[in-house]
Amino acid sequence: MLAAPATQFRVPSRPASVSLPVAVEAVTDHELMIAVRAGEIRKLGDLFERHHRPLYGFFVRLTNQPSVSEDLVQIVFYRILKYRHTYRDEGKFSAWIYHLARKVAADHFRKHAATPIPTDPVDLLEQVAPGPQPSEQAATAEDTVLLRAALARLPLEQREVLVLSRLQSLEHKEIAKLLDCSVGAVKVRVHRALKELREVYFKIRKESAA
Repeated sequence: MLAAPATQFRVPSRPASVSLPVAVEAVTDHELMIAVRAGEIRKLGDLFERHHRPLYGFFVRLTNQPSVSEDLVQIVFYRILKYRHTYRDEGKFSAWIYHLARKVAADHFRKHAATPIPTDPVDLLEQVAPGPQPSEQAATAEDTVLLRAALARLPLEQREVLVLSRLQSLEHKEIAKLLDCSVGAVKVRVHRALKELREVYFKIRKESAA
């Protein structure tokens, strides 16, 4: 298990009062990050509350290790704090945070030199994509596990593009910036990854039925 950074981020406690909910929701991620950059570090707690669960889902689908994923989320927010002065006024906060998350994941895999074997498929894929994908055929718990196992068997690059596009709902243009390629290349990668996922899924399903 990774050593957690010294700074631990927790969901800030909220008072029982429900006053001013509109004002809280009206503050955008970008505005919160600008405040953090300006020195209002407590605002990082609001960003953590909004984004720690999606980030956890991103990491757990890449590593297949829930406990490791919790540590990686902490590292991302530690780096947000450390590199807050590099945040720019243009662009989306979501693209910036996933840029950091991809670097954290790359560091993790480089340190461990290999993609871990899936051990907890229940924490993986909920649904790959709308439309006639294998996930729609996962009518039973067993089929759902097979689908998650298929995702885990994909190369890291294919798994990553599927997680970003189908599970984290990033736009193709945002993914293109993260991967340093064209929007067309992103679409091709997603298409190939989905095709490979279907093939692996049906192969595993056939093996399990034999």
